Amino acid sequence: MSDRDVATQGPSGLSLFLYKTKKSFGTPIPYLAFVGIGLWLFTYWLLNEQLKISPFNKIPGPVEVLTEWLSQDPIWGTSLFTEDYWQNIKASCLRILIAFSLATGLGVPLGLFMGWSKKFKDYTFPVLELLRPIPILAWVPLSIVMFQSFEAPILFLATLASFFVTTLNTMLGVQSIDESYFRAAGCLGSKRRHVFIHVVLPGSLPFVFTGLQISIGVAWFSLVAAEMISGEFGLGYMINASYMVNKYVTMVMAMLTLGFVGWITSAMVRAAGSQMMQWRERALGQGGA
Repeated sequence: MSDRDVATQGPSGLSLFLYKTKKSFGTPIPYLAFVGIGLWLFTYWLLNEQLKISPFNKIPGPVEVLTEWLSQDPIWGTSLFTEDYWQNIKASCLRILIAFSLATGLGVPLGLFMGWSKKFKDYTFPVLELLRPIPILAWVPLSIVMFQSFEAPILFLATLASFFVTTLNTMLGVQSIDESYFRAAGCLGSKRRHVFIHVVLPGSLPFVFTGLQISIGVAWFSLVAAEMISGEFGLGYMINASYMVNKYVTMVMAMLTLGFVGWITSAMVRAAGSQMMQWRERALGQGGA
């Protein structure tokens, strides 16, 4: 590859991601996020520990939770330094990885074909719309009957909830592509598989990754609900088990951990989206130059 070819290709997706991350710290945005979290913690502390306003005074305060969280000898038995804390995080993250991968692997291809082929959509979309409105908690008894184990129902529920979101957003992504692209490809004599690869796939990517960002959140919601009902380990199990024995400090700790882990997984999906859409990032960069 010549130097000219390298120059015309532009920066890689990783380079753009690192550049944008570095550039963002030169703006007020990341610092405003820390200020927002600080204001939330201050309001929580003020209502809970200083003013003792009901119902906020009925839950553990931020100082009590943080002290327990960082303690090497926790009063309630769980902290950053205990093995069961990390074991529950690991169990939930592994389940999310499996469920999200299954939902993406099934939902994205199905959504692409539903958006591309009207006949295929006519067969499949009514079934999707029949099942999609059913609340995920309504599937719990059926999943327990279907799978005679603790693990399979949890994975099934998280995958199912994520699958619906992924499929629908992918289908809408294909339908949002400007019809002129298909006409142009037809005038150039492109075969159907070439149209699918060069028009449908790249054109639907923004919707796909928007759907995946929503999907990962829905997967966490469904996973925690399932872990509360039939789990043996995991953050949902940790929240429910702590509530049942009045360990409210541990319960709040697990909830905050869930928030942090969920935020990290969402950020990873956004980063993957930036990598997959290098063409879009380059176009935006050239437009702003």
